[in-house]
Amino acid sequence: MNRFSFGRRPMGMAPRFSPQFTLSEPLIFRYTAFLLALVWAGMLVGCSNSDDDVSTLGDWRRRSDFEGVARNAATGFVIGTIAYMGTGTNADNERLSDFWAYDPARNTWTQVANFAGTPRNAAVGFAIGNKGYVGTGLNANSDRLNDFWEYDPAANRWKRIADFGGTARRNAVAFALGSKGYVGTGFDGNYLKDFWAYDPAGNTWTKVASYGGAKRIGAVSFVINGLAYVGTGNNNGTAEKDWWAYDPAQDLWIEKDNFSSDELVARSYGVGFAIKSRGYVTVGDGNTTVWQYNPDDDSWATQGTFEGATRQYAFGFAINGKGYLTTGSSGTGRFDDLWEFDPTVAQDTDED
Repeated sequence: MNRFSFGRRPMGMAPRFSPQFTLSEPLIFRYTAFLLALVWAGMLVGCSNSDDDVSTLGDWRRRSDFEGVARNAATGFVIGTIAYMGTGTNADNERLSDFWAYDPARNTWTQVANFAGTPRNAAVGFAIGNKGYVGTGLNANSDRLNDFWEYDPAANRWKRIADFGGTARRNAVAFALGSKGYVGTGFDGNYLKDFWAYDPAGNTWTKVASYGGAKRIGAVSFVINGLAYVGTGNNNGTAEKDWWAYDPAQDLWIEKDNFSSDELVARSYGVGFAIKSRGYVTVGDGNTTVWQYNPDDDSWATQGTFEGATRQYAFGFAINGKGYLTTGSSGTGRFDDLWEFDPTVAQDTDED
């Protein structure tokens, strides 16, 4: 039982309060149980915050290997829900001209008509409507090229179009916006930053505003909501990490938040692609971190790591909310694996 008592006091002394608090056995049991419950709750909170339970969105899984010979520095484009990829160099450094179509819904590769131009590597590609376009690059003698070709998947046929408007070059970057394709930067004996727009309606090239950053090769690009984003690359031996948006309505390059303040993320010959309203950059120069770009607040955040081998000169694309990365090289080795990236799934590095 609980009781308070007041002790007796001697004559002449002021009364004092002397609490004597006694817990009954049932109350002691309840109090102990309460303390144990608090300890258990703390353990649960600690476990929920442990590294073992922290997940990172952005999972990679291996898909059907590319059925052509392993290669690097290939190029291609996406038309509808099919990706097309070809050219590049094999392990013997021979230039290639075969082209392949990948259907992610069926997870299958199908060989299509060979690229009709000179076998090459370090070319660029883009798609406008239901046609694909490939040009520039290096031939077997390492001569720089400026020819351009159009692919019609309905007819499975290539045809030559107007030569690229700028100088012959390698390792440029390309993208499509609206009804036009854009090609710029690269190397023609010097590092470049000029950009050119191709209009298939008139089969013409027109010079547009030059890239806002430094000259470079091996940059990446993606398109989100009518703007093209271009960055990274190599400028005369220096890996770059700046980031710029091109607005075709104003013919203007707008500087954006640098790729990261961490010097280690500067890279060249990486892969970039857009999924819905976010852009992604990974691999290149020994990096495997996946970086996500949010154009809404012009910010970068990491989103896991690429789960395949480290590489450069890979080919990347996105279809129906998934990103894909294939081929590339590490040293003299070439790759033919294909990886699918889902930004909505927690990363699981224990399985392909």
